[in-house]
Amino acid sequence: MPYRVCFVCTGNICRSPMAESVFRARVVEAGLDGAVEVDSAGTDGWHEGDGADPRTVSVLEEHGYDGGHTARRFRAEWFARLDLVVALDAGHQRALRRLAPTPEDAAKVRLLRSYDPDAAGHDLDVPDPYYGGMDGFEECLEMVETASAGLLAVIEKQVEGQAV
Repeated sequence: MPYRVCFVCTGNICRSPMAESVFRARVVEAGLDGAVEVDSAGTDGWHEGDGADPRTVSVLEEHGYDGGHTARRFRAEWFARLDLVVALDAGHQRALRRLAPTPEDAAKVRLLRSYDPDAAGHDLDVPDPYYGGMDGFEECLEMVETASAGLLAVIEKQVEGQAV
């Protein structure tokens, strides 16, 4: 069975689709496509059915990532099929843990930047770039890329452990 990870932000049009696209590329680069499934969603359904924010798409494509995406809302029943739920900020983490049907499900929720060793002792939120300019989207991408390396290392160990 593949290891399943879902990235979650507020509306699923900026941060979480960016994290999904970057992490999916890392999974493919590591030769783990098929062993790891990557997805994203939002804590709210305001943008359900919409594509990613055009600025997200622009930054992703400019850096060689896939910008295709359709927003959707995270559902409590998804916990049963997911191995890891990655929140982009502490507010998402709290909302997801409240939504979790069991304590085991709540324990699956982690902050993305908790996988960035350079972020230790700092604010672990990935700031929402929605209300700012392109520089915020670039900063978001940089944070996502940096944390994705640490996240991939952890998931690689999980996947190797499952294969034994």
